[in-house]
Amino acid sequence: MTSSTPRRPSPLDPGIAARLKRSADGLLPAIAQQYDTGEVLMLGWMDDEALHRTLTTGRCTYWSRSRREYWVKGDTSGHFQWVKSVALDCDADTVLVKVDQVGAACHTGARTCFDADVLVKDADSGVPAADQ
Repeated sequence: MTSSTPRRPSPLDPGIAARLKRSADGLLPAIAQQYDTGEVLMLGWMDDEALHRTLTTGRCTYWSRSRREYWVKGDTSGHFQWVKSVALDCDADTVLVKVDQVGAACHTGARTCFDADVLVKDADSGVPAADQ
C-alpha cells in the first residue's frame, strides 16, 4: 500500500476479504447505482474497512484518495446513499452498490457524475455526441 491508503486491519469478514482483488494501493472501485431505475450515479473507492462499514451500517462509506480519509456519503452534503444491496463482479475486483440516492450523487451537485460529458450519445449511429 502507498501512503495514500489506510494501513489498519479491518473487521471485514475474512471470507469476503480473501476473495477481493484490490489495486496495488489496496482499493476497489465501487460503483453506486440507483436501485430502482438502474441509473449509474458515481464511482468511489473502497478498501476493506470502507466495504465493512458499508455492509454493516447501510450507508456508503468510501476512501478519499485526495483527502486520505474515510467519508460517508451524505454526512456533509445531506445527499445520502442508503444501501439496498452490495455485489462483487465476476473477477472480485469491483463492487456494485445499489442504493437509494437522496439528492445529488456528484460533488458538483448533479444527480449523477456521468451527465456532463457524454462521449457517445447513440451507439447505433456511430456518431460521437459532440458531432450530433
